[in-house]
Amino acid sequence: MKRTAVRNRSAARLCGDDRIVEEDDQMNEYRPVPAESFQHQSVMLDEVLEALSDVPVGPILDATLGGGGHAAALLEGFPTHSLIGLDRDTDAIAAAGRRLKLFGNRVTLDHSDFGDLSLALDKIGSPQISAFLFDLGVSSPQLDRVERGFSYRDAGPLDMRMDRTQRRTASEIVNGYGESELADVLYRNSDERYARRIAEAIVAARPVGDTAELAELVRLAIPAPARRSGGHPAKRTFQAIRIEVNSELEQLAIGLDAAIRCLTPGGRGVVISYHSGEDRLVKVRFDRAVTGGCTCPPLLPCGCGSIPEAVPLRRRALRPGEAEVERNPRAASARLRILERA
Repeated sequence: MKRTAVRNRSAARLCGDDRIVEEDDQMNEYRPVPAESFQHQSVMLDEVLEALSDVPVGPILDATLGGGGHAAALLEGFPTHSLIGLDRDTDAIAAAGRRLKLFGNRVTLDHSDFGDLSLALDKIGSPQISAFLFDLGVSSPQLDRVERGFSYRDAGPLDMRMDRTQRRTASEIVNGYGESELADVLYRNSDERYARRIAEAIVAARPVGDTAELAELVRLAIPAPARRSGGHPAKRTFQAIRIEVNSELEQLAIGLDAAIRCLTPGGRGVVISYHSGEDRLVKVRFDRAVTGGCTCPPLLPCGCGSIPEAVPLRRRALRPGEAEVERNPRAASARLRILERA
């Protein structure tokens, strides 16, 4: 498949998805939602297709299926490949299943976490893959649906679960963590400068009832001059709590290592991240695969016996173009990294 043909076909025929690109990002009764509500613009779609255009024939893993926008583009662009789609959100699985139905038995979907990636591939019967895609973050439908509790813009439950079958919600963290533990979460997961002040304000106001109350507490805890730039004052706090609820960084580290191990020689992996913590982790895992974990001094021959698993296709992350950001402002913070199995 020629790269230009793949790019033009994707732009002309496939434009919907799943992952957002916005850093700002009590148990409630589960309610299924229509598949149509998971439609959104795919992020850096052309770059993904370009990166995976030369992979060997075999299964492509979409580890963050969402509404199936990237998956549909990959199946359309690479007709000799099959696709394995994973997602933690049962609504996303249902929506993608409807969208990808026309591709028949080329598609296998599974409700699974990153941390269970190896088990999921074994269960499906595809221990090796020709490519993988991780499009991280929370999806637009999740963010825009008030009852999911991801957004600070409206009053919703303190939920933030990507997998609504799990028990832990944002309320457990907001109303249950100690002040020091909560501050550590805010700093570790989002580099929040005012983590201590925010944690102190939250603990003093407990019990916090909903997302609107939480957002206002955060806003008031941050000094007035700092509120005037950098977007909504609560965006980093909501991001940090969401990451904690879903164990996103821990899951990502395990899942990336497993995905790299499962790549066939010449296979490629693509990861799109949306905030610095995610991108740092991806870079570390990719660098470890490229060096084989070598601990020898830089610029000297390796003497520790490390065996590289992968080669980098480019050192620096790709960014979305100006036209895409103008068309989809949520793409502004996206960073795309690529590696190839040695």
